[in-house]
Amino acid sequence: MADFARSGSPAVQAQLDRLGTSIYADDILGLDRVLGLLHRLGRPQDRLPPVLHVAGTNGKGSTCAFLRAGFEAAGLTAHVFTSPHLVRFNERIRIAGRLVEDEALAALLAEVLDVNEGIGGSFFEVTTAVALLIYSRTPADVCILEVGLGGRLDATNVVERPAACGIASIGIDHQHYLGHTIAEIAREKAGIAKSGIPLIVLAQPPEALAATQAMAAERGARALLEGRDWAPDASLRPALPGAHQRRNANLAWQMLVAAGLPVTIDQFRDGLANAKWPARLQRLASGPLAAGRDVMVDGAHNGDAARALAAHLAADPRHLVLGMLANKDAGEIVALLRPHALSLTFAAVPGHASHDPAELAAKFGGRAAATLAEALAPLSSPILIAGSLYLAGEALSANLELPD
Repeated sequence: MADFARSGSPAVQAQLDRLGTSIYADDILGLDRVLGLLHRLGRPQDRLPPVLHVAGTNGKGSTCAFLRAGFEAAGLTAHVFTSPHLVRFNERIRIAGRLVEDEALAALLAEVLDVNEGIGGSFFEVTTAVALLIYSRTPADVCILEVGLGGRLDATNVVERPAACGIASIGIDHQHYLGHTIAEIAREKAGIAKSGIPLIVLAQPPEALAATQAMAAERGARALLEGRDWAPDASLRPALPGAHQRRNANLAWQMLVAAGLPVTIDQFRDGLANAKWPARLQRLASGPLAAGRDVMVDGAHNGDAARALAAHLAADPRHLVLGMLANKDAGEIVALLRPHALSLTFAAVPGHASHDPAELAAKFGGRAAATLAEALAPLSSPILIAGSLYLAGEALSANLELPD
């Protein structure tokens, strides 16, 4: 399975187990399967409230969180589809402000899996179909969709007339699927562009920006570029720490403006002050894992995300616990974060192919630990767990914190 599936509900878990044994195409991007699946479901993507579609390498989830926070501060309701989940599968599907309930989720999964026979839709394609189906059946003021991987061939790229699209920070990641240069990757991300629809774009490296503009022109999208068409508003300061989050907040605001949706700047600022997005420099509560210590978790799993995290850590050095998937550039991530480490400990990412902690410790120095608990045991405050969203999810689960 391309992504880990976990639920506290036996009924939901039964359907997730069924999903895990019925998929065939996790490693092949394309829209044919998901469109076939949605056709059998009556094309729910055509019956959604105004859609905001967000792509990017880093920051797209935070941008979605800021969009949602702005709408809720204005007294409006938002459907939100994001990935991956950290602790429970339900986190992916928020319906008019609330996470999908187990009973409804189990029934929806069964409904979609029944029509998936003969199509072989992937884990993410089935999940996307489930989300779009329930969103089409439940009233809300807006629907916020986070791209899963890339954009052009991503399963979320089935809405023909979104209200606005946004491109967060673009960097090198998922080269096996998206291309080996930043221009190739940017072109895939910008593939969510639609004719006549505003495409709001954060400032990018020159090659990425040129590729993004070229794709927007090909699609006839109305590209609105940071620094050319709009300037960041310094007054937009979200509760999430880091200068990069202020840029994501500005992307969210510009999307709202371009789409003409009914949220005022004051309402948006109020929303930002209360916005939450788990595993982005999140401080753990005093639970079994944190044990009263100052422990933060962050999902930084590629060079650009590690660079943003390093900028924050420069003012707040911590004991680092790092676990990274095997397909990530461990050398780049370690090089960026190690200068701000009080100590360095490597841990495996449970349930996933990850870099061997002993090999990393031998190569870069530091300790190796078989488990996250073992990694944390000798450490005192302050601590940071990073390198993978999946490791961050393990930390939240072990600390008995469920994202809500």
